[in-house]
Amino acid sequence: MIWTRTSKTTGGASADRQTVEPAAIRAKALELLARREHARLELRQKLVQRGFPAECIDPVLDQLAKEHLLDESRYAELYACSRAGKGYGPLRIARELRERGVSQELVDQTLSKLEDDWPLNLRELHRKRFKSLIPAHATERMQQIRVFRQHGFTLEQIKHLFDLTT
Repeated sequence: MIWTRTSKTTGGASADRQTVEPAAIRAKALELLARREHARLELRQKLVQRGFPAECIDPVLDQLAKEHLLDESRYAELYACSRAGKGYGPLRIARELRERGVSQELVDQTLSKLEDDWPLNLRELHRKRFKSLIPAHATERMQQIRVFRQHGFTLEQIKHLFDLTT
C-alpha cells in the first residue's frame, strides 16, 4: 500500500535531510500512533512520505517497539477484529495484514483467536446480503459462493453454511 503526500517536508523545503532530529521523527510517529494503531511498515512509509530520511526512521521505530507504543500484535488483532466485524473472512483479512507488513506467523496467531467467529460472521453476511435465502438453482448458489469468496471465506466454511441452511 502506497500513500502519497504533496506537502513540504517536516523541517521545511530547505531543511537538510541529514540534520533531522530523532525527536522530530518520534514526535510525528507518536502523532500518527495517537490517531490509530499502525503496522511498522505502514508507519515507516508514512514517515518517509513526510520527508524523513529512511535511514533515521528504523532506530526510532525500534525504540517505539521496545516501549510497546508500536505493537504489531496489537495492530493485527485490532485490524482483524474490525474487518471481521464488517463481514470479511479469514482469507481476505490474512492477505490484507500481509500487505501491511505483518508476518505470516503473527497473522496465523491472530486469525486463530477468531476461529470460532467465522461461522457466525458468514451467517450474518448471508442474512444481510441474501436475506438468508437458500439458493434454489446452481446459478444462485454460484453467485452466493462468489460473494462469500470475495469476502474471504473458505470453501469449507461456505459449504458448512449451505449444509446448515438446507
